[in-house]
Amino acid sequence: MTAITWLLLTYKVPPEPSAKRIAIWRKLKGMGAVYLQNGVCVLPRTDDHIRRLKMVENDIDEAKGESVILQTVALDPGQEAKVVGRFKAERDEAYAEFIDKCDDFEREVAKEITAGHYSYAELEENDVDLKKLQGWLEKIGKLDFYGAARAEEARTRLNGCEAVLDDYAKRVFDAKGENG
Repeated sequence: MTAITWLLLTYKVPPEPSAKRIAIWRKLKGMGAVYLQNGVCVLPRTDDHIRRLKMVENDIDEAKGESVILQTVALDPGQEAKVVGRFKAERDEAYAEFIDKCDDFEREVAKEITAGHYSYAELEENDVDLKKLQGWLEKIGKLDFYGAARAEEARTRLNGCEAVLDDYAKRVFDAKGENG
């Protein structure tokens, strides 16, 4: 079995202005980085991550901070499993939040059906919400480097939301006399 190679970033930036420190943190989290401790994070080694970490390194320099980027592997399979477990746990948290939003979406559409609100405006609003869910799941999936446990559940829930919206659309078209 080949060991996973990671990029390890250690950095320190002045506490003020906090906006710069927060912007750096957001960029790293947006890349899918996992923090091992304050100012120390890892990402799988890819050319894209190398390029993007170099850009973050520049941001750290501009914030009058210090940073070092290293390529590393775990000492043994147990340590590797710990790091991979952290990545999976963070993605599972994101999938859980996504699944909660799917629940909200389905409740909202059910509320409209119960109230008999069959309008194009409502359909369009729900379609926009569904597109947001689709985009969100795609973003989470791009950061799911090691196959988190809740990924399939999230995809299944998105499929359910799509089916719910399709059903609602048919009801709107029926109400407007456009289904034949």
